[in-house]
Amino acid sequence: MLTKVKTAKEIKAMRIAGKALGTILNELEKEIKVGMSTLDVAKLTRKKIKQMGVKPAFLGYQGFPDVICISIDEEIVHGIPKADKIIENGAVVKLDLGIKHEGMIVDGAITTIVGEAGKEVRDLSDRTKQSLHEGLKAVKAGRSVGDIGYAIEKYANQFNYGIIRDLVGHGVGHEVHEDPNIPNYGKKNSGMELQAGMTIAIEPMLTLGSEDVAVLPDGWTIITRDASIGCQFEHTVLVTDKGCEILTQA
Repeated sequence: MLTKVKTAKEIKAMRIAGKALGTILNELEKEIKVGMSTLDVAKLTRKKIKQMGVKPAFLGYQGFPDVICISIDEEIVHGIPKADKIIENGAVVKLDLGIKHEGMIVDGAITTIVGEAGKEVRDLSDRTKQSLHEGLKAVKAGRSVGDIGYAIEKYANQFNYGIIRDLVGHGVGHEVHEDPNIPNYGKKNSGMELQAGMTIAIEPMLTLGSEDVAVLPDGWTIITRDASIGCQFEHTVLVTDKGCEILTQA
């Protein structure tokens, strides 16, 4: 479905969901430790969702078995939490979470480096996060989806990173994934025009190597074909006449 201009009531629900999501990710980033399994992190997430009085949006979505996607190193997105997937020193961990409140959904993600890692990896994480903010700067009623992708691509290309093209941002709100797709590359003034009141998720994914990806046999986890490290950051935002309001922050 095409993402709709949201009502004041719907936006209020998304603000509540977004604040909860941002708070949970912030807390997870502080509490995640070397030696934990990704299932340990998922159980912690479940507890926090319940404490915040909101609901998980990913659990059961198209058959996904848990409340959060946890992807490590060459895993880009959609990693399934597992008891035998242990977080080691230097792990590049992507935490991708969806929250629902009063029928409305928000989607957000962070990358956190657990323990020690080299400058190249830390730079990738920092620059992926900055590429998200470059994309956010391009959001405004009257601008196009292509403007967002162009801004992300222009920034990332300075560093010769792989820009994942098979995975994109998207509309969000009534469903986890709504149209339009929002690629992390593009041309100015191309694609759908944004309207005030729309809600979209922007999620750049950059790698130290190729943009090519593959799906593991579990049917969910997406990895880089060349096993290069990847990072992901994501915010759900409300499009406004002046720019955008970030909904998924504490």
